[in-house]
Amino acid sequence: MSDVDPRPRPQFGEYATPEEQQARIQRPEVTESLDAGVAPQPAAPASSTVAPAPARGPLVDRVITLMLLVYGLFSVVTTIVQVLDFPHYAEQAAKVLNVDATYSNLAAGFVWGAVAAVVYGVVYLVTALLTWRRLKRGRIAFWIPLVGFAVAALVGGTCIAIAIVSDPAYLSALMDGISK
Repeated sequence: MSDVDPRPRPQFGEYATPEEQQARIQRPEVTESLDAGVAPQPAAPASSTVAPAPARGPLVDRVITLMLLVYGLFSVVTTIVQVLDFPHYAEQAAKVLNVDATYSNLAAGFVWGAVAAVVYGVVYLVTALLTWRRLKRGRIAFWIPLVGFAVAALVGGTCIAIAIVSDPAYLSALMDGISK
């Protein structure tokens, strides 16, 4: 045989082996569809194959939200430290009101102070988690720390009120001092 091939020069891989064809195929699902006798699906636009970057919320919202979270963290940590020593906390509150009152129900004070501390900590963690998720999705999030503050103040304040009411002598001294 001669070295000259009588066939015309190949175009588009006509004489390529199946392995060479497979190596050059950009969309293998088209080959599979054609082998199965099914019309191939049209190619998706190139821009839709890349996942879009998550949208970011307005810069002002992110700054305000992060400032509220930082302030909330500082507030929660200082409040937890104070209410864990509830008798001292109650006496300091009386001094702020210019009332001479001594908190004497130590057992209830320590229990309700610890409950209030847990409430403040858990509410802050849930608030921070929900805020982070919302910021990550690019949504307005400044309101979540505000709602978290309201929930913590309501539930934590209720725990503190229960501790104060559990000491009738302290409560009476507070009421007498305030009414003067």
